[in-house]
Amino acid sequence: MIIDLRSDTVTKPTPGMLTAMMTADVGDDVLGDDPTVNTLETKAARLFGMEAALFCASGTMTNQLAIRTHTRPGDDVICDQLSHVYLYEGGGIAVNALASVSLAQGERGKLTPELVRDYIYSPADPHKPLSRLVVLENTVNKGGGCYYTVPQIAAIRQVCNEHGLLLHLDGARLFNALVETGDTPIAYGQLFDSISICLSKGLGCPVGSLLLGKVDFISQARRFRKLMGGGWRQAGFLAAAGIYALDNHIERLKIDHLRARKLGALVQELPEVVEVFPVDTNIVIFRLTEQILATDYVAQLAEKGIRAVTFGKHLVRFVTHLDLTDEHVDEFERRLPRTDAPVLQ
Repeated sequence: MIIDLRSDTVTKPTPGMLTAMMTADVGDDVLGDDPTVNTLETKAARLFGMEAALFCASGTMTNQLAIRTHTRPGDDVICDQLSHVYLYEGGGIAVNALASVSLAQGERGKLTPELVRDYIYSPADPHKPLSRLVVLENTVNKGGGCYYTVPQIAAIRQVCNEHGLLLHLDGARLFNALVETGDTPIAYGQLFDSISICLSKGLGCPVGSLLLGKVDFISQARRFRKLMGGGWRQAGFLAAAGIYALDNHIERLKIDHLRARKLGALVQELPEVVEVFPVDTNIVIFRLTEQILATDYVAQLAEKGIRAVTFGKHLVRFVTHLDLTDEHVDEFERRLPRTDAPVLQ
């Protein structure tokens, strides 16, 4: 049995999702006549109370389209130093938007109103770029799956309003946050100028993310998507998976969170682990002793049939998902070392 904890992107479509995909009514999305893509975009926009949506290949694409559409060359984007848009999107802010970045140092990757205010440049200072956009990530990948609440976001929105800034959400794992807080998608739609949601992580789709916003914004983002080579044809086969996921895979995310907490508790007992980040959703990050490199540790886990990823020199990450069962968790526990040695044996 392989226990794959590398990411929630490793899942395969469920039987119900496969059926939906294989029976989808499709057209040509570039020409705007794929009915299943159109249905998914309308469904997602209405879910968040926003005007329009755009179906894309990845969360990186939706985030980068948002930044490119919201900014002009030379503008400044404010985000946390741990944010995905800065660390894991290939330098896209510089390449695609020709924008600079101000990196705040929040707690576990989360910004506060005070931090945002501190990084806003005066528009009267010609030596500085124009602050244009704030990007939040919810949940925060590098922060161990921690999340914002609606009141926390509302306070940041107020600062943005005071300074004429736009607010984008990298919501790759937003639904993981929503099932924990009980907040509604509508509440998010009222706070953000644009939202990116990923379908291929916790929701279990093979491909796809959505960008949400106003009609004019989405129209411009669609143009930039084409420029990036992101137009696709019979994408309805993939959009059908997204519709199925939104209908069937949101509430079950709570199960992933319970399993992640069990994994976190098991890892905490290991002598080579000096810290486990708080397990808020479906991500478990733990720190090893300084004598053990994460690369070596992950290799030892692989020998035991446990797949994981490094998240720093001494940091390892696990992610739970819909293909991970209670049986996998039980087997994980059986494979843990039962000695006091500070390494896996």
